[in-house]
Amino acid sequence: MIDTGRLRAYLRLHLADGVGAVTFKRLVENFGDVETAAKARGQWQRVEGIGPKTAEAMEAVTDAQIDDELKAAEQVGADIIVLEDERYPAALAAIHDPPPLLYVRGRLEKADALAFGVVGSRHCTYYGLEQAERFAQLLGRAGFTIVSGGARGIDSAAHRGALTAGGRTIAIMGCGLTELYPRENEKLFEQIVREDRGAIISELPMRTAVLGGNFPTRNRIISGLSLGVLIVEAARKSGSLLTAREAAEQGREVFAVPGRVDSPLSQGANELIRNGAILAQDLDDILEHLGDVGAKMVAEEPAGRESLPRGLDETESLLVGALRQGPMSLDELVRTTGGIDSGKTASAMTMLVLKGLVVQQPGNVFALKKARRGP
Repeated sequence: MIDTGRLRAYLRLHLADGVGAVTFKRLVENFGDVETAAKARGQWQRVEGIGPKTAEAMEAVTDAQIDDELKAAEQVGADIIVLEDERYPAALAAIHDPPPLLYVRGRLEKADALAFGVVGSRHCTYYGLEQAERFAQLLGRAGFTIVSGGARGIDSAAHRGALTAGGRTIAIMGCGLTELYPRENEKLFEQIVREDRGAIISELPMRTAVLGGNFPTRNRIISGLSLGVLIVEAARKSGSLLTAREAAEQGREVFAVPGRVDSPLSQGANELIRNGAILAQDLDDILEHLGDVGAKMVAEEPAGRESLPRGLDETESLLVGALRQGPMSLDELVRTTGGIDSGKTASAMTMLVLKGLVVQQPGNVFALKKARRGP
C-alpha cells in the first residue's frame, strides 16, 4: 500500500489525456519519482512525447477530478494498485510498457503469478467454445489462474471453464469499471468477485466508455500477466492475434488449438501454428513447454470419491470412480456402474477424453489419465 498523497500524484498524471503508459514511465524516469513529476508544471514538455496539447491536458487535471475518481472506485469496491505497490503483479511490471496503475475489483493473490492466458474470437463455433472451456478447466485444475478479456465467445468460455474447475480467473476490461462490458457477462463478473475467485481489472479511468481502440492496448495486460497464451479459434483479423503478438514480444510462449482447415474462424489460429506457435491438443502439450514451472504443475488426480475433479456431472463422476479399478471397455463400464445405458456411457466417455481425464486405448478400452508429477 502507498500513502494517499502518492496515490493522488499517480492519478494526477494518469487522468491527463495523452499520458499513456510509456509517457508516464518517461515522466517518472525524467523527474526521479511520481510526486516530483506531478508537481513539475512548466517543465513537462522537456520530456519526449509531451507537446503543448498534452502539457495543457496535464495542467487541466483538478483535485476535484481526482476526488471523483477515488469516489467512483470506492463505490464499486475497486482497489487502485500502483506500479510501486507490492501487490502489483511482478510479471506485468517487467514488460516494456506496464500500466502505471490497475483498478481491481476482487482480489489478486500471490498464486496468480502462475497465470495462463486463454483468448479467441467473439464470434466462434461450438467447437471453439468447447475447447476454450476444456483447456481452461485443465489448466485451472493444474493450478493456473486463467486470464482472458471478459468478452463474449471464447473469452467467456475460458472464464467459465476456470470457475467450473474450481480455479481462479482474471478478466481484463477494455473500459472503466463503473460499467462492465459486455452486459450479458455481468453475472459471470459478479460471481468472480462475490466468490473470491479472482479479479476484474482495467488500467483505464473508472468512467471510460467502451471504445474499440481500448481493446488492443489491454491485450498486453493479458499476455503480461501470463506465463503463456493459448489462442483458441481466431480468424485472420481477430484481435486475439494481437495478444499472440504481444505475448511473443514479451517473451511468453504462444500456443494455438488447431481448427478446421475449411473454417474462416480457424484460419488465424492455424496460421499461428504454421508460423511457429506451439500446437496444443491437451494439457501436456502446454506443460512440456513451460520449463521448470510446467514440470512442477500437477493436475488434480482423483484419489477418492470426495476428491473428484470439479465440473463433472453425475454420470461422468460414476465413470471416473469405476475407472479407478483399472482400464475398462464400454461394456465393462456399463456393468460396473450399475446399468448406465451404453449410449450415455459412450457420450460421457467422449467428454472425459476431451476434458483430459481419460485416455482411450486400443480395443475401445478407457483408462484414467495419469497426472504429471514433478521430480
